[in-house]
Amino acid sequence: MTYEDILYEVRDGVAHVTINRPERYNAFRAQTCDELIHAIGLAGWDKKIGVIVLAGAGDKAFCTGGDQTAHQGQYDGRGTIGLPLEELHSVIRDVPKPVIAKVQGFAIGGGNVLCTICDFTIAGEKAVFGQVGPKVGSVDPGFGTAFLARVVGEKKAREIWYLCRRYTAQQALAMGLVNTVVPNEELDAEVDRWCAEIMANSPTAIAIAKRSFNMDTEHQRGIAGLGMYALSLYYDTDESKEGATAFREKRKPDFRKFTR
Repeated sequence: MTYEDILYEVRDGVAHVTINRPERYNAFRAQTCDELIHAIGLAGWDKKIGVIVLAGAGDKAFCTGGDQTAHQGQYDGRGTIGLPLEELHSVIRDVPKPVIAKVQGFAIGGGNVLCTICDFTIAGEKAVFGQVGPKVGSVDPGFGTAFLARVVGEKKAREIWYLCRRYTAQQALAMGLVNTVVPNEELDAEVDRWCAEIMANSPTAIAIAKRSFNMDTEHQRGIAGLGMYALSLYYDTDESKEGATAFREKRKPDFRKFTR
């Protein structure tokens, strides 16, 4: 595959997969998801690679979720909702290598979900986390909700989704969404240290450990699949379309007029 939306580089046994859409705050369209699936799968089954680092280009954002300019009800590609999110989330969990989210800026919406699913999240002190789905007529009814509750606790997960607040890197660390926080200028070096430690350990033992962790929440894959079909139906409603339209028009949405 020729990559247009991402960058792929291997250094010292570590695959660096970078969403390269800084002009869109590294929001993903369908093509971005397909390229990420390919690259993560390629790295994940390469025996010379021990760790995968998922990052976003530029200094403003790790990833801000689905690109609203590619969202007219459904998104612009394949998959239940026009984005192959089920496959993207699954490949991060299924590859037998640890996946590290390197977060230097905004990790919002679907970007926050990626941080949730990755094995580790290492953040710069300028990172910002949070959800935005209910503000734009969307939601992640799978790993982004149920698995998030496993990571940060049920009450905090509901707060994140129902209120759509923003959280600092230190707040994300306190709730368990982040493993460690460092100054932004030290982020690359910190990620390199984590990768070196992982590379020194048995890859087979790590692969077995990752699979055993995943088995405890494997039922959530089924929840995600069912939830995405519900989300597809929701995207075709006037209520959901109001969120995307208001976002593009830079105004506050009026969802309630569609539920009276």
